[in-house]
Amino acid sequence: MSIEQFRALVLREEEKKTKAAIETLGLEALPDEDTLVQIDYSTLNFKDALAVTGRGKIVKSWPLVPGIDFAGTVVESSNPHFKAGTKVVLTGWSVGEKYWGGYSQFQRVKSDWLVPLPEGLSTRQAMMVGTAGFTGMLCVNALERAGVSPKSGPVLVTGAAGGVGSVAVAILKKLGYTVTALTGDPAKHDYVATLGAADFADGAQWAESPRPLEGQRWAAAIDTVGSKVLARVLAEMNYGGVVAACGLAGGADLPTTVMPFILRNVNLIGVDSVMLPTPERIMTWKRVVYDLPMQMLEGITATTVSLDEVKSASERMLDGKLKGRVLVDVNAK
Repeated sequence: MSIEQFRALVLREEEKKTKAAIETLGLEALPDEDTLVQIDYSTLNFKDALAVTGRGKIVKSWPLVPGIDFAGTVVESSNPHFKAGTKVVLTGWSVGEKYWGGYSQFQRVKSDWLVPLPEGLSTRQAMMVGTAGFTGMLCVNALERAGVSPKSGPVLVTGAAGGVGSVAVAILKKLGYTVTALTGDPAKHDYVATLGAADFADGAQWAESPRPLEGQRWAAAIDTVGSKVLARVLAEMNYGGVVAACGLAGGADLPTTVMPFILRNVNLIGVDSVMLPTPERIMTWKRVVYDLPMQMLEGITATTVSLDEVKSASERMLDGKLKGRVLVDVNAK
């Protein structure tokens, strides 16, 4: 690999359709930002898959190098806090949507978007966690701040075989919570059980609209799916239950009523990782080191792909054929 010429996955719009192709770029092609990073790894997230395939309106400017996160090493920066050789991680800030992202061997970004890699994590491990795992940790933070403890009762994790769900299950288990998982696919139960799920809630009812209130089942929940699934989660919460919602894999709509909120005192908390202030990012990454069982990372990261394989992996992800985290090795051939 040469710093003068390197490979990147570039999205271009042709006749209102997304074309994804590997291109050879030079540094002059990169954005005019204050920090140049040599990237080791990125990841494939649901949002990335939508962008790469063009199935979702994710891309805000063309052309674009997608990839909403990455980890690597600073090559040069005008910010004295990020000297050459500093290991860094980036998630969010609309990178991979508005701004060029992680599917490149080099990238220029604003130093304000970077977080020094926490002690105890390699760049590979950081991206085995990635935006999805980082978001899972944020969801656990939200439940704890709302007063949910292991003694509160069972916690439901929807989309539990996905990137956010996998990490959330593993963290909750380590912290002593009793976790019930919703996967949508019984074939994924063994995988999620190894992460710490004690039970599974899968059934035909999750494809149907719930009544305004169903039987009370959950003290808390982390939802990555949205739509009818989130509506049923809310309808099944215990009195005073807490739901941390962070995803829309099943749809952006929410066909529910006010009943869970005004009759059962249910709390719905939104969780965003994109515009999260830097101090909370630093704190959350430090928590990941201590609260995510590192020995489980290899199992959670079920797939590693090269830049050339990102497009096909994106299709498989959107078709529900992948589980766990997907690591992108931008330097693999």
